[in-house]
Amino acid sequence: MTTALKSNPNAPRPGTTAAHGGKVSQMKAMIYLGPGQIKLQDRPKPDITSPGDAIVRVTQTTICGTDLHILKGDVPTAAPGRILGHEGVGVVDSVGAGVTAFKPGDHVLISCVSACGTCEFCRKQMYSHCTTGGWILGNTIDGCQAEYVRTPHADMSLYHIPEGSNEEALVMLSDILPTGFECGVLNGKVQPGCSVAIVGSGPIGLAALLAAQFYSPASIIMIDLDDNRLAFARKFGATDTINSTDGKAAETLMKLTGGAGVDTAIEAVGVPATFELCEKLAAAGGTIANIGVHGKPVSLHLETLWDRNIAITTRLVDTVTIPRLLKTVAGKKIDPALLITHRFTLAEGEKAYETFGNAAKTMALKVIITT
Repeated sequence: MTTALKSNPNAPRPGTTAAHGGKVSQMKAMIYLGPGQIKLQDRPKPDITSPGDAIVRVTQTTICGTDLHILKGDVPTAAPGRILGHEGVGVVDSVGAGVTAFKPGDHVLISCVSACGTCEFCRKQMYSHCTTGGWILGNTIDGCQAEYVRTPHADMSLYHIPEGSNEEALVMLSDILPTGFECGVLNGKVQPGCSVAIVGSGPIGLAALLAAQFYSPASIIMIDLDDNRLAFARKFGATDTINSTDGKAAETLMKLTGGAGVDTAIEAVGVPATFELCEKLAAAGGTIANIGVHGKPVSLHLETLWDRNIAITTRLVDTVTIPRLLKTVAGKKIDPALLITHRFTLAEGEKAYETFGNAAKTMALKVIITT
């Protein structure tokens, strides 16, 4: 594990200043080259192309499970040659003429979702479906795993970082915590006194675990194949954990719940087996909340669910809860830094991917990449 860097985010970066006029023209970035291929390469620094753009000098970013899905070839909209990454914090380098809420020098959190704020979907706060935005960073446009990133719709897609904040920890508010909160906890209708099962004790499942505790459920049962991740779950507040290696997770959970199942079953992996497990765990009248990114078909067993009054929800994170989460972190009600286990420099980006992609061996949750 690489140790944390103690650097001044406003300090000049060696090797990134071009010879002409001292202006930065080139940068380092993590490039997706096709299934299974990720490399650190030189790229031109991005330019403002629309009045609503901002160029942000990224200080810290991370790797998401969705980036691993891209590497597997599960996300065809992310073409080879793309700079990956949709999470990060940084300092505004320049802004377009239409940007009014931010100026150069501002420390900002970059939302994983870009929102124009005026289209039909944005007016419904469904920012993930913005007609000119949504999840585009590191997908259909270049992303945050670079020294600089162009952020469209900056006024709606960046957030001011309060002075004195732990900016490294706030990287978790770009995507993972809003995703766990919105797609898992809110969609799953977690309430005081209810029972919750979260299938998948990886970073996103653990984020959902942290967020679920806002609502004081009576029990939160974490299910995973990895004892190390289940140990993290117990540390983070799970009331019970189940290792599903033996294929008897549903049976074990039913014993814990007196045969009733759980009010909320949250799928936080994105493979058929885990979603179908959630179908077995939900109590009558319960909710199955899907978070995982699915790249293969999943069977919906209506032959057993048709009379169970089950609700199934899907969602791509809208990041509408970022302002609420910023206040929650400031009030010390939740500590996103708990999710960070490994730290790297951008020059070590390929090693960071190797570490994150082999989490069972490295015991990684979230990695921080400092540029």
